[in-house]
Amino acid sequence: MKVLWEREIPADEIVVSPRPVWKCRSCPMYGRRPNCPPHVPDWREAREWIGHFKRALIVKFEIDMERFEEEKRGALLYLLKREEEFFKEGKMYAMALFPGSCNLCDDCPFERGEPCRMPTKVRPSIDAVGIEIGKLVKMDFSESVLYGMVLIE
Repeated sequence: MKVLWEREIPADEIVVSPRPVWKCRSCPMYGRRPNCPPHVPDWREAREWIGHFKRALIVKFEIDMERFEEEKRGALLYLLKREEEFFKEGKMYAMALFPGSCNLCDDCPFERGEPCRMPTKVRPSIDAVGIEIGKLVKMDFSESVLYGMVLIE
C-alpha cells in the first residue's frame, strides 16, 4: 500500500445520496460487516452529520491487487492513524471513513453473528453512508487504487 496523495476539501463539496447505498446492496459483503449497511447510519442521517464538518481529507492509496486484503488493511490502519493525528491536534470529532467493507481482522467474527473484535476501530464505509466519491475524484478504473476519507471539524 502506498499513499499517492492526500487532498483536503471543503466538506460542503461532499455529495451524499442513496445511489452508493443501493450499489452496496449488490456487494457480497452487504450486511455482513459492521461498517456496511444496514449497520451504519443511513444516507439521510449521514448527509446531516457531514453537514456539521468544515473539511475532509481524501486519501488515494495505490494497492497491489496480488495482496489486496493486506494492502487494504494497511489503508484502513493509515486512515485510523490520520484520524488519531487530527484528534491529537484538537479536532475531537475527526472521523475516518473506510474504502469498502472492513477487513481489520483476517477472520471476521461479525460475519458469523458474533461480536466485532475491534468495535472502537471500525468506521463506516464511504459508500455505505451514501458519499459519492466519484463526485470528488476522477475515477480511473484501470488503476489499482482505493480512496479513503477523514472528516475534520
